[in-house]
Amino acid sequence: MTIPGLMQQNELMISSLIRYAAEYHGTTEIVTRTVEGPVHRYTYADAEKRAKKLANALMGKLGVKSGDRIATLAWTTHRHFELFYGVSGLGSVLHTVNPRLFDEQISYIVNHGQGRYLFVDLDFVPVVERLAPTFSHVEGVVILTDRDHMPETTLKNVLCYEEFIADASDELDWPEFDERSASSLCYTSGTTGNPKGVLYSHRSTIIHALGAAQNSAFGLSVYDVIMPIAPMYHGNAWGLAYIAPMLGAKLVFPGPKMDGESIQKLIETEGVTFSCAVPTVFTMLFQYLEETGKRVDSLSRTMIGGSAVPRAMTEKFLDSYGVKVLQLWGMTETSPLGTVASSTPEVDRLPADEREQILSKQGRVQYGLEIKVIDEQGNQVPRDGVTYGDLWVRGPWVVAEYFRGDGGELLDDDGWFPTGDVVTLDRYGYIKITDRAKDVIKSGGEWISSIDIENLAVGHPKVLQAGVVGVYHPKWEERPILILRAAPGTPPTEEEILSFLDGKIAKWWMPDRVFFVDEMPLTATGKIKKITLRETYKDCLRD
Repeated sequence: MTIPGLMQQNELMISSLIRYAAEYHGTTEIVTRTVEGPVHRYTYADAEKRAKKLANALMGKLGVKSGDRIATLAWTTHRHFELFYGVSGLGSVLHTVNPRLFDEQISYIVNHGQGRYLFVDLDFVPVVERLAPTFSHVEGVVILTDRDHMPETTLKNVLCYEEFIADASDELDWPEFDERSASSLCYTSGTTGNPKGVLYSHRSTIIHALGAAQNSAFGLSVYDVIMPIAPMYHGNAWGLAYIAPMLGAKLVFPGPKMDGESIQKLIETEGVTFSCAVPTVFTMLFQYLEETGKRVDSLSRTMIGGSAVPRAMTEKFLDSYGVKVLQLWGMTETSPLGTVASSTPEVDRLPADEREQILSKQGRVQYGLEIKVIDEQGNQVPRDGVTYGDLWVRGPWVVAEYFRGDGGELLDDDGWFPTGDVVTLDRYGYIKITDRAKDVIKSGGEWISSIDIENLAVGHPKVLQAGVVGVYHPKWEERPILILRAAPGTPPTEEEILSFLDGKIAKWWMPDRVFFVDEMPLTATGKIKKITLRETYKDCLRD
């Protein structure tokens, strides 16, 4: 028979993060390139005071209660950061909405989340004006700016953020409640079907932050200067909006400008040591650095996720700029941390080529999360780094069900969540994503990894982006084709690309055709939109 421990039972509250940062790292800076243009600076102590003013204004002026959803259409800025704490801290639910989605999806997400109020950056006022008649629950809009920059608008019940919080008290004892209460709501990107809501709790968020900050994961400390390029509406900026205050690290928010020049300037002027983004953003940064000869010397590590990272990108970061790349696999449903390609003493002892092959994978599972890789019969695949299987996960920061029951029962009888990714698992515990289940190519009964071909193709000096999809073939059922966006200058020929791939992949993996596009279709999260590529080229091999 067990006996209860005799320890205190404090609830895990998101508000404790900003309270700690304000008390023990109160002079540490938070820097923002604002939507209005100028760079804004203040401290963690300032941020907590303004988050308290926001919480008091929400309760006192708008009657916001525990459990109410407060939606945002906003960039990664100090004002959005205040919403992360002012909303969740009072027991309401912060509902971040991805502004890069199509109008229909934005409207669907706002309505499905049933947000009472919508906080909007200046850039997105036209979007809200266009969609306001479709919103079924929104009672009012707060524009995230000051009076001098308030736009003329056709919206009704509009407030100016700075005026809204100006006369509210900055005195507040953050309430304590059940740590399993909802804290924030984030929707999947919805590449097929309607987006689905993942409802995080205070407990899951705090445990995720503790897990992600550990040395084997993000490996961050108070000495880091952290710039989350991954937006706040993408899995809460990959958790960095919570991790940085927990550590007391300086934060740098890029605001709306993700171009290479803006990112480089912030890294240089603010001494950024750690950043994170999808590969597309770093491709733009490389272009700017190569065109201008400028540097990112303070940057020591980057974390790249969202899609598999080409080896050419990791090598360029390290060889040209001395920046170590950590690959991350995760998803909205995992808060988003899943695996990180950090090393171990055992891997460090391997020959250099073998070590680099392992560290170019999507990484190993972190404490707090469990994974299993199973075949079509439900059997766990061998840890040989070769055999494909479906990836399942479980843990305290993994979704149990989607908001409002969408998608039905998600978990199997033992509590495992199916990620939809196809992977291999090696003897050192590192997974390699070979495809999304919906993107996997099966030609003549054999698997072909689109990701492997893409990563090799972007290693060609004349290639900027590469997408591989499977299309119908009258004999083999499905065959891979390669779609490329060329780098500036003289584009490569189809023969040149196929010759470059020759010997690097199996003969039967070789794409049947190579197509060139001026612009690659991208999803709202910066990934190549393969559903569009498949539709565009679906009949290209029928003749």
